[in-house]
Amino acid sequence: MSLKLTDEEKESLSYSDVAFLILKETNKKQKIQDLFKKVIKLLDLDDDVFENSIGDFFEQIITDKRFIMLDGGYCDLKINHSAKVIVEEDDEDYEIVPEDEDFDDETEEDNYDEDANADDDADDDLQDLVILDDSEGLEDSDI
Repeated sequence: MSLKLTDEEKESLSYSDVAFLILKETNKKQKIQDLFKKVIKLLDLDDDVFENSIGDFFEQIITDKRFIMLDGGYCDLKINHSAKVIVEEDDEDYEIVPEDEDFDDETEEDNYDEDANADDDADDDLQDLVILDDSEGLEDSDI
């Protein structure tokens, strides 16, 4: 690996920033554990950092939009992968009707019940209504 970091870069870059630089230079997917070992080596950190910080590194990678998780524990840069969109058209799902043909679709008028009386429904709704007057002894504290 020919990637070298200055002391200032080692202090200021996050694990995910260094991982981005590594993946950009190698231009191939890598297992997360192997990638983090390269990050630690590049930052001149002790080996015990791997065990203590692998969880943090994994969280950074999966939340950073520059990376994509792949099968088998691999990750790569998202720019190296294009989304594959598959559009399937099934002619059987659509019915084509000529413009001059009449439709037999139900309309709102078809569902209207002429025998129903709207006034009867309104009376039933008001049957249990109780009207209270302020003069019946209610105070503001009772409300």
